[in-house]
Parts: sequence; structure tokens; C-alpha cells
Amino acid sequence: MTRNATRITAGLGVLIGGVVFAATMGCAASTGPYQPAAEARRDPAKAQRLTARAADLITEDPEKAETLLREALAADLYHGPAHNNLGVIFMNRGQLYEAANEFEWGRKLMPGHPDPRFNLAMTLEQAGRVDDAIDAYRAALEVYPGHLPSVMGLTRAEVRSGMANEQTAERLRDIVLRAEDTKWRAWAERELIRMPN
Repeated sequence: MTRNATRITAGLGVLIGGVVFAATMGCAASTGPYQPAAEARRDPAKAQRLTARAADLITEDPEKAETLLREALAADLYHGPAHNNLGVIFMNRGQLYEAANEFEWGRKLMPGHPDPRFNLAMTLEQAGRVDDAIDAYRAALEVYPGHLPSVMGLTRAEVRSGMANEQTAERLRDIVLRAEDTKWRAWAERELIRMPN
């Protein structure tokens, strides 16, 4: 299963930035780094461009991708895709705490996108927190029903932990039909045979 680096179109990036901007306007009277003066320094378009460049480099040159993502977050701390993609880099390095932190940021900043939830679930699963991982996979499916990577991750976690049920069997059948990877289809077929009727 691949980790999901997020590429969001400029329109969605502006929409997310607008939503976050509107949500933070109520805090204008507070003190600290999130005052209106800090809002004026945000550059969502620059963050979008840097994140798109980084997404192309995540597997080939993760160090360069990390530098670009840090620049993107310096331009706009509220750019969810940059947090998600930085989390992918940390997860690939085995820095699970840092990865989970970035995915939490991504989850909050991209409320309708499954990738940060899916990536958080994979991180939690790697950390041995299977129950929390299952909850995160389910959260990804709540915001994007049928998201195949989340279906596969949730099903695998339930089977591995001995928590398989009739819904697991339904998802196994879904994997057999929809997975492009023959290894996943074969695994799902084997697990279906093993499931009690």
C-alpha cells in the first residue's frame, strides 16, 4: 500500500485557505503570532506551488522535498497538504511521532480529505496502536466513503488483529473486485475463504 502524498489544485488550496482565514478572524482580538498582522504575511499561493514541487520529489529526494515543505509552511502555516506530505516523509523515516503530529495538522486543515486520516492510521498501525489505527481508517472512510486505500488498510488491520466481522468480509469482497494489485486481490480471496460463514 502506498502512502498518500497530497496534490491539491490551486482552487482547493485557496478554498482551504479561505476557510481557515474565516475561522481565524474571530481570534483577531487575541495576542500572539496569529494576530491580523500574521494573516497579512500568509502566502497560500506560494505554499501551494512549493507543496506541488515537493510532491514530485517525495520518493526520489525526500531531503529536498522536506526543505520545500518547510518553506511552504513558512509561507502559510495553514496549508494542509504541506503538513500531510511532511508527515509522509517522517513516516517513511520511521519518525512516527512527528508523522502523526503532521497528519493531525493535515486532518484539521483538510476536513473533507481522506489522505491525512489514512496516513495517520498507517502511522498508528506501525506504532502498534491497532485500535487507534482502525478508528483513523474509519474516519477516512467517513469523509470519503469507498476510499480504496482506507478500505484495504482497515480490512488488513481487522484481519491481523483478529477483529474481523461480517463488515470485514464485505470489504474483502470489495477488495477482490476493485484492487488493481493482484497481491491484494489474492490476499482478500484467501482471507474470505478463512472467514467463518
